[in-house]
Amino acid sequence: MKILVTGGLGYIGSHVVVELIKENHEIIILDNLINSSVSVLDQIETITKVKPDFEKIDLKKKGDVIGFFKKHKNIEGVIHFAALKSVSESVSRPIKYYENNVIGMINLLEFMPKGIPLVFSSSCTVYGSSKTQPIDENTPFGIATSPYGHTKQICEQIMEAEYKIESHFKGISLRYFNPIGAHPTGIIGENPKNVPENIMPYLTQVANGQRKVLTVYGNNYPTKDGSCIRDYIHIMDLTRAHCKAIEYLKNIKTKNFLEPINIGTGKGVSVLELIINFEKATEKKVSYKIGKRRPGDVVIAYADTKKAEKMIGWKSEHSLSEALQSAWNWELNKS
Repeated sequence: MKILVTGGLGYIGSHVVVELIKENHEIIILDNLINSSVSVLDQIETITKVKPDFEKIDLKKKGDVIGFFKKHKNIEGVIHFAALKSVSESVSRPIKYYENNVIGMINLLEFMPKGIPLVFSSSCTVYGSSKTQPIDENTPFGIATSPYGHTKQICEQIMEAEYKIESHFKGISLRYFNPIGAHPTGIIGENPKNVPENIMPYLTQVANGQRKVLTVYGNNYPTKDGSCIRDYIHIMDLTRAHCKAIEYLKNIKTKNFLEPINIGTGKGVSVLELIINFEKATEKKVSYKIGKRRPGDVVIAYADTKKAEKMIGWKSEHSLSEALQSAWNWELNKS
């Protein structure tokens, strides 16, 4: 298949591109480079011996999107990552997030070829603060705790609206939980341009002496140790889920199809447990302090993944320790 990967130079996107190339798909990457670097193309080539096509395009710009699809008329599938993704930044800069994430999705759906498979990078944040754990796909959208989470809800609702009026719409929204880790080669990994918003790159930078101390946001939540609980999934497991999803959509006989699928491990791990496990896996001490609760954070979120296994034949395979070791290996390699 010829697959368009939007945001394909980002953390998750680059890992998925590598696996798709390994499966002999032809890839074209679209990225605006806001939180990524064109140098990732060389890293992808180092791993795969293939340099995928790339165009710097901002999905917010309708004319650029129209021009892109006029130029590339033989695209057979789309995996849509391109979005801003910081929960905390979305609270302080909501308009930026609605403009980027929602308009980007609208332009993509309007101008991409009709009837081809679309895998959307959604998020467990669509569930809000769910009282039921683990969370399954029948859990209704909750009140979003951040503009970021709300944009994911809106994007899924836009897909639903298109699905209802189109005679040929094939889509899967992968609602993933908390990706961590890096490619086993240590050549690509999570490498934010600015101060990391996600815990894992910040943690590894503290362990490596690049930053002084990690802040744990809150130790007075109603959990076993007072810190938030998340479902941390190895990036390579998440990568396989995208490959399985696009393949499923390609082969499905149904003309009209749209389903959400949770991608996680099904295990809840607290932030403090994550630090302890990292120290065990790497034999590196992590200096941390307790800070105030952070606006937009939910208390507990971990996945029920039965649907992923039943529908697309996917389940997580890597341990938390493997994910943490790979993140540390990546940190050392890029230093």
